[in-house]
Amino acid sequence: MKTASVKGSSIISVDETSKPKLNSGDILVQMHACGICGSDLEKVFGQYGQPSMRLGHEPAGVILDVASDVVDFKKGDRVFTHHHVSCYDCHFCNHGNETMCKKYSETNLSPCGLSEEYVVPAWNVSHGGVLKISDSMSFEEAAMIEPLACCVRAWKKCDYNEGDSTAIFGVGPTGMMHVMLAQAKKFSKIFCFDVNDFRLDFAKKFNITESISSMDENRTQKILDQTNNLGVDVAIVATSSLKALEDAIDMVRKGGTVMMFGVPSKGAMIDLDMSKVYSKEITLVTSYAASDDDTKAALELIESSKIDVKQLITHTYSISDTQKAFDHAKTGDNAMKIIITK
Repeated sequence: MKTASVKGSSIISVDETSKPKLNSGDILVQMHACGICGSDLEKVFGQYGQPSMRLGHEPAGVILDVASDVVDFKKGDRVFTHHHVSCYDCHFCNHGNETMCKKYSETNLSPCGLSEEYVVPAWNVSHGGVLKISDSMSFEEAAMIEPLACCVRAWKKCDYNEGDSTAIFGVGPTGMMHVMLAQAKKFSKIFCFDVNDFRLDFAKKFNITESISSMDENRTQKILDQTNNLGVDVAIVATSSLKALEDAIDMVRKGGTVMMFGVPSKGAMIDLDMSKVYSKEITLVTSYAASDDDTKAALELIESSKIDVKQLITHTYSISDTQKAFDHAKTGDNAMKIIITK
């Protein structure tokens, strides 16, 4: 079977690997679709700040086999599989910080989600890390469950009211999911920022308030002019750009919330005037990954058509062309979500 892995800076290798074996409680899945996300790109092209370098944590497919002691799943089931599942019993989990749980980072798909076949470990299987998907949901849609779940988790950490305003910095695939979630939450004004003209134009299709170039010298004034000189209530930084974080702090209102959602490079530093953060009483929060509870919420949003993720998928590549797919995703050239298929 073919498996993609990081072989060096900017280099992905797709190799023939041995078919994984099942242990007690495991299931074997044939990958049908797996999305590329910002953390994957950081692993290949940047300096990823987390220990795991495995590619592909947005996979969906069909169960090929189950261990003899698995009772809730069977061969032929169409499933989404979460790559990490927490314990829900440690100090972190008991405080709502499931993605900080030690068990969370220890539970991995084997060899990874970006493989023609992969094993879901017994822990994930028995602790809610496998979700059955309906026949009406495409595998490409199911591959969007995990990134949407990450967005869902981020919004849980923000304080907002119906009718509020938001600025989304970076309108790639997850940035656009934040746009759709803001619309579902009935925000009155949604501003989108990016350096990519294709993505700025793409965002305009979603009936947002305005798409603004991140290079526009008047960008902050444009926000103030349309928010009664207050600034937005919630600013979501869905990019690794620390310049966007600075802009978010400038454009959020006094007492507002800045969500740092994008994945920064390891060692990334920022020269920030903390007196501004303090005097404006800004709440600066971060959000890392998603729990399996978040994936369940994301699945419901997609199945109920409250969030239509299909419209974000612009390109698909076969697993043999993984390098091309990642190169394309890195440039963002006329692309939103890129999915790798079997």
